[in-house]
Amino acid sequence: MCAMTYKKAGVDIDNADAFIKKIDPLVKKTGRSEVLGKLGGFSGLFRPRLKGMANPVLVSSTDGVGTKLLVAEILEKYDTIGIDLVAMCVNDVLVPGAEPLFFLDYIATGRLNKTKLFQVMKGITRGCRQAGCALIGGETAELPGMYEGEKFDLAGFSVGLVDQKNIIDGHSVRPGDVLVGLASSGLHSNGFSLVRKVLSRGELRGRLGQEVLKPTRIYVQPVLKVLKKIRIKAMAHITGGGFYDNLPRMLPAECAVRIQRRQWPVPSIFSTIQKKGNIDDREMYRTLNMGIGMVLVFGSREAGNAVNMLTSFGEKAYIIGEVIKGGRKVEIVG
Repeated sequence: MCAMTYKKAGVDIDNADAFIKKIDPLVKKTGRSEVLGKLGGFSGLFRPRLKGMANPVLVSSTDGVGTKLLVAEILEKYDTIGIDLVAMCVNDVLVPGAEPLFFLDYIATGRLNKTKLFQVMKGITRGCRQAGCALIGGETAELPGMYEGEKFDLAGFSVGLVDQKNIIDGHSVRPGDVLVGLASSGLHSNGFSLVRKVLSRGELRGRLGQEVLKPTRIYVQPVLKVLKKIRIKAMAHITGGGFYDNLPRMLPAECAVRIQRRQWPVPSIFSTIQKKGNIDDREMYRTLNMGIGMVLVFGSREAGNAVNMLTSFGEKAYIIGEVIKGGRKVEIVG
């Protein structure tokens, strides 16, 4: 009887070590001067620059990409899903006004396919570069008893920094303030259980699949630039829960918002999904981002300048509504 080994049990340590060496050049491209040590240690080391901060506060977020992974599998296209992973975390870190500093990833798979997961890592490092944060570590785990074959799942973790006096928490939001929406790149990474019910595998293998798989937009750099010039009173990342669940999270108890839905162009992928699924408007605006990935609140005098500045940074920005009196309600009209 042959002796049992870890490799025969389904875990190939040599393959995993080779994968780490292969992604090392990608990781180095995300480096920041504050990073200490190198890839492959037991932990990631980061020495933050705290000069000029009276009370530095760490801001953290963790997330995944959900069943968007299944669309990537259908198309056998894995080079953008890592961007989604980074985006879902760093956009959340941005909401209180923090600069994302570093990122870590976790990949769990039944059997490590270096070619496939290298494409995933290309997306993760590309997302980190877009956000200006360093990839300082991660974990790739072969779990043959939990995942079938080469199926895998992803999770991401990001940490940022903000001075306590500059935390954006919505406390100063008042009726009359203006909502500015930043265009999404498409569906981003939410609502895919609904999307996959509506669109067939055949449709996802074609043009619609390419549209559905577009990576989540990362808003970090343009919004941080605006913060240096114009006061942002509140922010909301439009993820799971859409407009109805996310916008109230940025409001004081006495405030509500009125959204004018004809103030921005809704990408055609949303109307396609709505028609094919016979989905009502409220369900669409509660499940999907409907073309707006981030909402910022400005005083009425600053909103116009903010839109112009964001446009100059390459964002599509629209005045989409206003703050009104109410108990954290969301009205969508027009």
